[in-house]
Amino acid sequence: MAAPAPTPVTRPQAEYDPNPVAFDRLGLESTLLESIRQRGFASTTPIQSAVVPIIMEGDDLIGCADTGTGKTAAFLLPILNRLLRTRAAAPEERGYTRVLVLSPTRELAVQIEDDVQGFSYHTDLTSIAVYGGVPMDQQERALKSGVDIVVATPGRLMDHMRNGAVSFDKLDTLVLDEADRMMDMGFWPDVRRIVAALPDTAARQTLLFSATMPEEVMRLADEVVCDAKYVQIGSAGGPAKSIRHTVESVPAAEKTEWLARFLRRTAGPVLVFVRTKSGAERLARKLAAFGLKAAALHADRTQAQRSQAVEGFRSGRFRVLVATDVAARGLDIDGITHVVNYEVPSNRETYVHRVGRTGRADATGTALTLVAPEELRALEALERSFGIEMQG
Repeated sequence: MAAPAPTPVTRPQAEYDPNPVAFDRLGLESTLLESIRQRGFASTTPIQSAVVPIIMEGDDLIGCADTGTGKTAAFLLPILNRLLRTRAAAPEERGYTRVLVLSPTRELAVQIEDDVQGFSYHTDLTSIAVYGGVPMDQQERALKSGVDIVVATPGRLMDHMRNGAVSFDKLDTLVLDEADRMMDMGFWPDVRRIVAALPDTAARQTLLFSATMPEEVMRLADEVVCDAKYVQIGSAGGPAKSIRHTVESVPAAEKTEWLARFLRRTAGPVLVFVRTKSGAERLARKLAAFGLKAAALHADRTQAQRSQAVEGFRSGRFRVLVATDVAARGLDIDGITHVVNYEVPSNRETYVHRVGRTGRADATGTALTLVAPEELRALEALERSFGIEMQG
């Protein structure tokens, strides 16, 4: 007899006001407001206006909102605000790590730490991004000094913890960004070990953020949060409404040539997703042979190569970035007009995070999926999961 289906996880929505408000009405410190002004932000996005007051109250939180809607600032600003007030009240309490942000990819860790630096520019708060692919020495020195905020990928952080380079005895805030990815079986064992080394749930604030929160993730969340408030902005795990979804029927053997023709007649930077690392390298080489400036991004490239590819794409030196799902989370580059799925994604979460690299903030974008005849069933399953029919 088949096992009964698990009971769906339902959480009541916390009360919140999703309407934009001026940042200077949130009770933030003047040094943060100055950085916000300098970065050109005037008022909050819906996720920010909804969760900043909750986080400032000290509650645990599970926040779910479309990609590109400002989730990073939504958790960083109240965290930085509390750090500044704690420091003002107890200036002797320096030299301890107070905040840990866990990220699934190096690219996202770097982006989050860049935002920390930007928002805390007029303060003396310290931070570091801790990730693999680079020497450990500089990271170790910063961790031993008790840097205020650590933004880390789980694997490299575990290396430092095994070496005794980091203490979380005074930690009061844990953030899992892209929480659905952090809680899948690839990361979850390391995340559990890290959480076990932190003050327990009652002694810290825990914040989970993602664009998608599948039911299995909601179940695992109870292991790390304590009476968390839940905020869902926008569709429940669907792509942003600012994205137009299109499909093109192309035999597998003809996809590369079809894509090259499409790229020649399409303006703007284009991000192309493939399934495998070898596929990313191969497709980038073939596009270059067609005269298109393309770079590959995947986990087997060195950190220097990955940074070169991302920055080259950001600056316009490469018009096309061919990537595995390492870029589906945290790659925040203005002006990506199209995201192309070279193959049909295997599940809805992958699709949402991939296409979320376009249509960010107030911009619009197009998601194009190339479909070979043998992929039609996978496409139909994807459309059913969202309740939409993509335009052909």
